[in-house]
Amino acid sequence: MAANVPVKIEKSSAAPSAVQSWRPFQSLRQEIDRAFEDFDRGFWRFPFGGSFFDVKPSWGRELTAGAPAVDVAEKENAYEITAELAGMDEKNIEVKLVNGGLTIKGEKTEEKEEKDKDYHVQERRFGSFERYFTLPEGVEANKIEATFKNGVLRVTVPKKPEAIQPEKKIEVKAA
Repeated sequence: MAANVPVKIEKSSAAPSAVQSWRPFQSLRQEIDRAFEDFDRGFWRFPFGGSFFDVKPSWGRELTAGAPAVDVAEKENAYEITAELAGMDEKNIEVKLVNGGLTIKGEKTEEKEEKDKDYHVQERRFGSFERYFTLPEGVEANKIEATFKNGVLRVTVPKKPEAIQPEKKIEVKAA
């Protein structure tokens, strides 16, 4: 059974959040990543650069594995963000909408202890992550839903009716 994860909506004109704070090498990294992405997919396929969702990962200090894998898909009437969060519980996940962007935060703590007559082992793993997505125009922010089932978070961002465009086939003519 899927558990619903609350989506918090915040309106803020205050100072930018930690995700938006100054990071001197972040823009350089984004430009290098963009250059490799353009090379990989061919510039002619996406001439205007970027995508509808400008995905920005952010890592907590203690996290060694990095941010979770995320898929972003556009469907006919909604966008769907799917994140793999194995080993996490929905109470440790926060989905928040603020200033036109969607933030997914999570924190994981795990303790393991083994005792035997000859040894005692105690391990602790912990870390946090935060992923930020700039949402495209034409979405219904008040109808965003998030569900969590079997370690997978699914966030559905519905499109406004006027943003749903019917498919139109364009005839290719010989020159």
